[in-house]
Amino acid sequence: MTKRKLGKLPARHDPRTYKLAEPLAARLPVIPASVNWAPNAQWPMWGNDRYGCCTQVSVASAIRTWTGAAQAPVLLSDDEVLQNYADESGFDPATGANDNGGVELDVLNRWRREGYARPGQTRDYLTAFGYVNPKNNPQVQRAIAFLGGLYIGLSLPNYAVEGDGDWTVSPLADNSIAGGHAVWLHGYDADWLYLSTWGASRRMSYAFLATFCDEAYGLISRENWTGLTGVSPNKEDLAALVSEMQASTSA
Repeated sequence: MTKRKLGKLPARHDPRTYKLAEPLAARLPVIPASVNWAPNAQWPMWGNDRYGCCTQVSVASAIRTWTGAAQAPVLLSDDEVLQNYADESGFDPATGANDNGGVELDVLNRWRREGYARPGQTRDYLTAFGYVNPKNNPQVQRAIAFLGGLYIGLSLPNYAVEGDGDWTVSPLADNSIAGGHAVWLHGYDADWLYLSTWGASRRMSYAFLATFCDEAYGLISRENWTGLTGVSPNKEDLAALVSEMQASTSA
């Protein structure tokens, strides 16, 4: 089995975080039966076999997914992912010290306000983000379909860390919680959610998501998803949604 690390610290919920349920339902009343924005992507480990940098691996996965669907894939290097982890958490890439993980809300707020390193430009900035209820399947599907993915946090059971198969609820397995883990969902169909973690693609059941996910965020990136035109790869106009979210999160 490939060596694996976790690294998501306990979820911290802020009541000021924009709620995406109603705006997404208004903009995407009919949910596509299936979506996969990165069906053939190759996913690096990005250091998550050595360090608890999963919150930044998910940032890199989002950028890879968006740019691959909207233009041309942009792939962060291991050094860039670890430097972003260092910038947000105080981790020392040279020595491995302060490898304490990250809080997803802090990771996203820093991405929006100060940006992270990425190839080809000085910084990558997140435009806005909002909360999605991980126990509400239509909300989850709308966010993936409309925004190009979903940034989530799991309290991961031991059997999911150790195994290589699909993540499903398994009452007979070791359900004690190994720790927190951040992953990026880039697709779904009627039965499965599609994600990347630990250098590979994986499937997750909706029941697993509802059982073990403790936070989920829909993200908007003008640089990577909508570009200067303000429309997604499906030609959906996100300008009004961006304005709503920025008005909510600017305080």
